[in-house]
Amino acid sequence: MTDSNTAFQRTATHSHGSKLLGFSALVPGIGAALLPAVTCPACWPAYAGLLSSLGLGFIDYSPWLIPVTVVFLAIALTTLALEAYKKRTYGPLLLGVIGSTVLVIGKFQFESEVALYIGVVLLIGASGWNAWPRKACRTNPQNNACNCK
Repeated sequence: MTDSNTAFQRTATHSHGSKLLGFSALVPGIGAALLPAVTCPACWPAYAGLLSSLGLGFIDYSPWLIPVTVVFLAIALTTLALEAYKKRTYGPLLLGVIGSTVLVIGKFQFESEVALYIGVVLLIGASGWNAWPRKACRTNPQNNACNCK
């Protein structure tokens, strides 16, 4: 096996790992966002049971719902930002920021399920767009410009 083949395999493996990391960073933010709002009386027993099983049944969790959602979304956006910096494509990051904003404002300000799901779909779209492989560019030897066709 030649050195170029070995380097290609290392790059392909690293690329696959970073895609998996990008998707895995998105999951907590979407999961926290899909948690029902405190105003849902049908969900109170589920939250109480979950928190009681952890020994935290007496704690009011509602003040923590917004910060936990924002922290997980920040993790997802940080992953999108790192990939945007490496790939020099900022479209997925912009879509992720828009999706996160729609999600947080829709869920916590307007209590709109439609806005929540639109934000989630935009975040999933941003993650998928970010994971989509880019075309390989060939450098033009005359002016070192990248010719992607």
